[in-house]
Amino acid sequence: MFRTILIANRGEIACRIIRTARRMGIRSVAVFSEADARAQHVALADAAYPIGPARAADSYLRIDRILEAARASGAEAIHPGYGFLSENAGFAEACAAAGIAFIGPPPAAIRAMGSKAESKRLMEEAGVPIVPGYHGENQDEAQLADQAARIGFPILIKASAGGGGKGMRPVLRAEDFAAQLAGARREAKAAFGDDRVLLERYLQKPRHVEVQVFADMQGSTLHLHTRDCSVQRRHQKVLEEAPAPDLPPALRARLHDAAVAAARAVGYVSAGTVEFIVEGDDAFFMEMNTRLQVEHPVTEMITGLDLVEWQLRIAAGEPLPLREAPAPQGHSVEVRLYAEDPAQDFRPSTGPLRRFTLPDPAPDLRIESGVVEGDAITPFYDPMIAKLVAWGPDRGAALARLGTALDACRIAGITSNLGFLQRLVAHPAMRAAELDTGFAGRFAADLQPPARPAPALALAAAALEALLPAAGMPADPWERHDGWRLQGGGSQLVLLADGEALHRLRLVHAGAGWRVALDGGDAVLAGRRLDGALQVTLDGAIHRIPMLRDGDAVQVVLPEGAWTLRLRDAYVPAEGEAVGQGRLAAPIPGRVVQVLVKEGESVSRGQVLAVLEAMKTELRITAPADGVVAHIGCAAGDSVEEGTEIVTLVAPD
Repeated sequence: MFRTILIANRGEIACRIIRTARRMGIRSVAVFSEADARAQHVALADAAYPIGPARAADSYLRIDRILEAARASGAEAIHPGYGFLSENAGFAEACAAAGIAFIGPPPAAIRAMGSKAESKRLMEEAGVPIVPGYHGENQDEAQLADQAARIGFPILIKASAGGGGKGMRPVLRAEDFAAQLAGARREAKAAFGDDRVLLERYLQKPRHVEVQVFADMQGSTLHLHTRDCSVQRRHQKVLEEAPAPDLPPALRARLHDAAVAAARAVGYVSAGTVEFIVEGDDAFFMEMNTRLQVEHPVTEMITGLDLVEWQLRIAAGEPLPLREAPAPQGHSVEVRLYAEDPAQDFRPSTGPLRRFTLPDPAPDLRIESGVVEGDAITPFYDPMIAKLVAWGPDRGAALARLGTALDACRIAGITSNLGFLQRLVAHPAMRAAELDTGFAGRFAADLQPPARPAPALALAAAALEALLPAAGMPADPWERHDGWRLQGGGSQLVLLADGEALHRLRLVHAGAGWRVALDGGDAVLAGRRLDGALQVTLDGAIHRIPMLRDGDAVQVVLPEGAWTLRLRDAYVPAEGEAVGQGRLAAPIPGRVVQVLVKEGESVSRGQVLAVLEAMKTELRITAPADGVVAHIGCAAGDSVEEGTEIVTLVAPD
C-alpha cells in the first residue's frame, strides 16, 4: 500500500479522500491555489503545496505544477477526485511517465469513454443498447441538420467531449435547430475546448439511472447496484438516491449486466459509473464517467463499503475486496446544497458564509463539506457547499431523515438552495417516486413558489431582533431599549422591508414588553435571546424562532417557511433609491460570451441582452422592462468584475 498520496483537487472531495487516507495510515498531501490557501482541505492534509493563481486553468488544471508538488512531497500516487483533471487521459499518462500511480482507470479507457461518440460506437459493438442518434465525425452544420431530420424531432444536442450538462440543448422544432446548435457548440468549446457535438433522440420523460462499477487489474469486474439521479436543474444533479426506486427486477438486472459489459469492453480498472436513460422498460447507454462520482456516498450508505479505500487498494495492485455485490441494506438519499439562487434561474451566489451551521453527523446522516463558517464562496469554482446524505430502512424513512437534517441547516451571507431542497424532499411526487429528468421543471411552481408576504409572527420576531440588546443590558443609558423615559413610556419605530413592501411598526413600551399594531389589531410582544434563536411571546403564545442576522438582513425561520427582512433606518433612503434603475450590471465576476443588442435598439421586457459565463454557468442578462439601449459597457470576450456595467436602458419615450 502507498505511504503518501497527493490529492489533485479541492473542497469536499479532497477532505473526503483525506479522511479515508488517514484511517488507512496513509499520509495525504494537498495542493491549493491562491484562493484556497486557508481552505479546509489544506488544513486537514498532512502537507500542502501551492500550485498557482485562483483560476483553475492556472492551478488545478496545471499538470506540470501538480506533478512538481507530487515529486517534492514524495507522493507515490495521485488521486484526482472528480472534476478538474479526473477524466484527463493526458494527466494519467503524465503520472505514469513520472513514475507516479494514477488512482483511476487506464488512459485508454478514459479516452474511449471521454468521447461520447466513440463510447457509443464501442457500446454498440459490445451489445449495450444506445439511444438512436448521430455520433459521426462530420460536423458540418448542414450534415447535422440532415441527421436531425432523419432522427426526428424532438432531438437532443450534446457536447461530444464532456458532461455535466455543458453543451446540452433539447430542440423541439426544426426551425430552432440552427440557433440551439450554435449555443451548444459555444458552450462546449468554452467548457471542454472542443465544439464537436452528437445528436440523439430526445426522450420525453426519461429517468437518469446509473450503475456503480469496479474493476481490478486482475480482470475482475462487478457492479455495486443502481442510483437514481433524475432530479436535476440545468442538466446537473440535485438529488440522488440508491438503490434506484421502482425498477422491475428484470430491468434492474439488465442494467447491472450492461454496466459490467461496458466496463469490460474498454478494459476498465478502478471506480466508474455507467449512466443510462430509462423510459418504461427501455434502457439506453448514455455515458460512462471514468472517475468517482459526487453521489458515491449513497452507494456507500447501502453497502457499508468505502469506495475510496477500494480505489486505493486497486491502484496499489490488490484484487477487488469482494467478488460480487453485497445485498443493499435500506435506502439512502443525498442532496447537494449549493450557493445559488433558485429564484434567479439558479444563479450562483458568492460571498462569505457569515453563518453556516449543519446538523451533526450520525450513523444515519452523513455530512460532506469543504467549507466552514467564515469561509468565502468565490466565483472561481463550483458553488456546491455541502452534501447531506441520509439513510433509512426504507425510502420513506430516508427522505424523512433528510428532511429533518435540512430543517436544521442555517445559512447566511450567501443565497442558497436550502428552501428549494426542503420543498423538494417533502414534495408528494418525490415521496411517491414519480421521477424523471423533468421533475424540477414540472413542479417548479411548488419547488420555487412566489414569495409570500411575511406573517405577523415573522415581523414581530424581526422587530425584536432590532430592539433586544445583543448580550444583557448595555451600560450606556443612551443605548437602552427598555422604553424608559423621564416623563413616561416611550416608543420605538422599526422599519422592515419585505421585498417591495415596507412595514412601519411602532412599538410602545408596555410593562416587560411592547404593544404593537399587527394584522390590523393591537398585539402584546415580548421576548428574550436564546442560543441562535429568539423566544418570542406574542399575545401570550411562546415561540422559539431560529434567527440569522447578516448586517441589516434578518432571516426568520418559521415552520411554514423562512423570510428575509431588511431593517431600514427611518431617516436614510433605502439603498438604490437614488441610483438609476436602468443600469444592468454583472451579478458576479465572469466572462462576456455575447452582447445581443446595439445602442439605440428598442428592447422588450424579458429579452436577453447579453450572456455572461461564470462558475460553469451561462447567465442571461435580460431587460427588466421595455426600453431603449442607451449604452453598452462591455464587449464579447471581456472579463468583468461584479458590478461592471453590461447594458444601460432608458424608457422608450
